[in-house]
Amino acid sequence: MWKQFLHEYLSFTKKERTGIFILLALIILCLLLPFLYPYFIHHKTYDHSQFDKEISQLKIQHTDSLTDKKYYNKNFDENNYTNYYEPSEKNYYTKPKGEVFYFDPNTASASDWKRLGIRDKTIETIQKYLSRSGHFYKPEDISKIWGLHKDDIERLLPYVRIENIKKEYANNEPSNFQNNNPTYKKPSPQIIDINTSDTTAFISLPGIGSKLAQRIIAFRDKLGGFYSVDQIKETYGLPDSTFIKIKPKLILTNPGVKQININTATLDEMKSHPYIRFNLANAIMQYRTQHGDFSSVADIKKIMIVIDEVFNKVSPYLIVN
Repeated sequence: MWKQFLHEYLSFTKKERTGIFILLALIILCLLLPFLYPYFIHHKTYDHSQFDKEISQLKIQHTDSLTDKKYYNKNFDENNYTNYYEPSEKNYYTKPKGEVFYFDPNTASASDWKRLGIRDKTIETIQKYLSRSGHFYKPEDISKIWGLHKDDIERLLPYVRIENIKKEYANNEPSNFQNNNPTYKKPSPQIIDINTSDTTAFISLPGIGSKLAQRIIAFRDKLGGFYSVDQIKETYGLPDSTFIKIKPKLILTNPGVKQININTATLDEMKSHPYIRFNLANAIMQYRTQHGDFSSVADIKKIMIVIDEVFNKVSPYLIVN
């Protein structure tokens, strides 16, 4: 039985044996191919010495720039020159050689600061500050100069003499010095008409800047005028809290608005209106094409998408004559 089994399943013809040997040879070749690959394919070698030299040079330059930048932490506000610069907590300071003498930081020249032992970059900062109408009002103000180290401040502070600084008094009380950066003061808000007021009037309202004022005017122009004070709150970017704050200052003496004739207006004319847009304009055009002219503005309620809320909102801007 076993001999018959072996004879039937494990005996091969000459062609089959040849095929098996060839198949085994191919398998072995595939297994050895990755190891033989380097002997047949030679990779091109590159000289990286020049590249490494340039990288090393860049690292040196980067280190130098970081050392210079870390000398002090910048804390300057271009819109507030009284802020100056704050010294860094890290100590990268080397004591300069300089003499001391009495000086006024408001009138001292670059050569005077140089004699005091101040670095060129710090002198340049002081000159820029003074050229932008900056001023030192008291000796301690020099501590706010960027680039002036704590040791320099302690060394120079006893020699600071500021002249010609006068304080103005009102109602027998000393007033604060005028800010070097004059800020715009809003006029006191008045009651304004939302259909006739310009941007200046809107800016006078609390919480309304130039951008919001321009948006209100642009929204009014696109609508063709307001018929209700509440429409102001639909202005893009206007917070509800701001609208509640300014609403008591808003009135509407002339609710007249520019109206669109829905029997003659084109699709482009209607869709440009913020309350109509393309969907409603297209529906009006389709209805007018199929049923003829509208006999009244209320007829647009026959259009499926015109619910009561939409009609109440848009109807003041529509006419049929």
